[in-house]
Amino acid sequence: MDKRIKQTFVKYIKPYKKQAILSIISNVFFALFSTLAFIVFIPLLEILFKEEKRTTVAKPVWNGIGDIKAYLNEYVNYHWVNYINEHGFIGALAAVMVLTTLIIFLKNLFNYLALYFMTFLRNGILKDMRNDMYDKVLSLPVAFFSEKRKGDVITRMTSDVGEVQWASLIILEIIVREPLTILFSVITMLFLNYKLTLFIFVFTPVAGFFISLIGKQLRKDSHTVQKHVSSFLSHIEETLTGLKIIKGFNAEKRFSDRFKHITYNIFKSNNRLINRQNLAHPVSEFLGVLVIIIILWYGGSMVLKKELSAAVFLTFIALAYNILTPAKAIAKAGYIIKKGMASVERIFEILDAQSSLIDKPDAVEKKSFDNEITFENVSFKYEDENVIKNLNFKVKKGETLALVGQSGSGKSTIANLLMRFYDVNEGAIKIDGVDIKDMTKKSLRDLMGLVTQDSILFNDTVRNNIALSKPDADMNEIMEAAKIANAHEFIMELPNGYDTNIGDSGNRLSGGQKQRLNIARAILKNPPVMVMDEATSALDTESEKLVQDALDKLMKDRTSVVIAHRLSTIKNADKIIVMHKGEIVEYGSHQELMQQQGVYHNLVQLQSFA
Repeated sequence: MDKRIKQTFVKYIKPYKKQAILSIISNVFFALFSTLAFIVFIPLLEILFKEEKRTTVAKPVWNGIGDIKAYLNEYVNYHWVNYINEHGFIGALAAVMVLTTLIIFLKNLFNYLALYFMTFLRNGILKDMRNDMYDKVLSLPVAFFSEKRKGDVITRMTSDVGEVQWASLIILEIIVREPLTILFSVITMLFLNYKLTLFIFVFTPVAGFFISLIGKQLRKDSHTVQKHVSSFLSHIEETLTGLKIIKGFNAEKRFSDRFKHITYNIFKSNNRLINRQNLAHPVSEFLGVLVIIIILWYGGSMVLKKELSAAVFLTFIALAYNILTPAKAIAKAGYIIKKGMASVERIFEILDAQSSLIDKPDAVEKKSFDNEITFENVSFKYEDENVIKNLNFKVKKGETLALVGQSGSGKSTIANLLMRFYDVNEGAIKIDGVDIKDMTKKSLRDLMGLVTQDSILFNDTVRNNIALSKPDADMNEIMEAAKIANAHEFIMELPNGYDTNIGDSGNRLSGGQKQRLNIARAILKNPPVMVMDEATSALDTESEKLVQDALDKLMKDRTSVVIAHRLSTIKNADKIIVMHKGEIVEYGSHQELMQQQGVYHNLVQLQSFA
């Protein structure tokens, strides 16, 4: 068994050890009564075949542990013959039928109880594993998800977790129920006739060997299927997100062809995987019947030679089949575990992922912003080439710093570094002289508010979207923040006001309305430092005016770092940094930069704001 499967099994079953123990106990009794259900058929068959004569049998004498088999045989025979002599064959038949009914009832009762307690394990493991995966996703840096597509992560949290869940529970069954069923059956068979039992075990391992050959490729096949399913989900997510663009550029056929290619890959991989699984049943069935036929030949000859009674032989055949059933279940479990191992590898790529953005053991809890933000010789690269090169600047408390420049010049990267979504490769970013790497991420981000170009809202009410920044805020605080953000008026026109659900990504609202909710959220937080990443670039003129007014209120009396696309929005900034290919090419106020008639002047001219 794979080490990680064991670790996963132990970790996630621990909170449900009570249910696990009760399930194990129930499985023990199920295995026991499964074997007893066959044993009680011996007296039944003897009655039907009239093999037991009404003769007096002497009471057995205990001669020590070495003679236990003979003693038990004589003990059962003594009481059975006396019962037949007292009640007759009809009475004995009735007693056997009642006993058989009771044993079958208890067998099925404990089977139900085992499954009942297993339900809590199954659903509990699924819940806990998904919770751990989700918490890990939240804790990983933004950079991790630039390498992993959304659909792939979703597949790992759904399909892969389900595979591991079943693999873990199958392990519980194959280490308790099936081995015990085999053990009890083998002990009984040895007791009935050890020669015939040993004969069986010459052929059973050979059958098991051929069955095991089928499952060798299952792990690889399962991994391939999961990979294609990830592409499938990613493609659907991209299609739904970009449906307007797809339709607008008449790209339906291209996306349809790509989707059909993905589904064809899933079709091929699933066929290979499922056909390999389907092969297991007929092969194991055939080999099982072959073993039974060999037993019939060998055991039948013993019956004909009067070395074995017909009743015992028929019971022996039933017990042999009782071994084959759990043996096939164990073989099938092996396939499931192999699939689970492939999923474990994919899950642990997430759970084992190491974040470079871990708080230091002695990280500082920064409670306030008092003086200035400093970038000291900061360089950063996403892959090989630096996108930020040796930046040096300061933002004093209460100042507004604007970052302008062409797309790809590194403006948004500066915001990401300041929020510590990424760590700098060289240099340091300091707040009041303290390197942000030496602060806890929570305290750093508590000092900052963020308004992005993409209005990021959630499928929830207006109230809860605004209150995301301050969960304990009362309704008056939320409404006040909305009023400052010029959002209160349109909110009150919604069907349920602040309790209106705004749909996925806030798609029931216009772009300007969504952005004003984002600003209201930042206003409610009331941070000392605001980071605004092209907050008005995607808006029409009317919406921009409302949003810009809200932004002006938001920036009032606080330190702001503004990434601007429309230069008219930052004319009043205290300082403006002009970026080009990751470097500062100009620095100063609007008036100073206009007088230089350099890059900034040209950008303004292009936007007709001179």
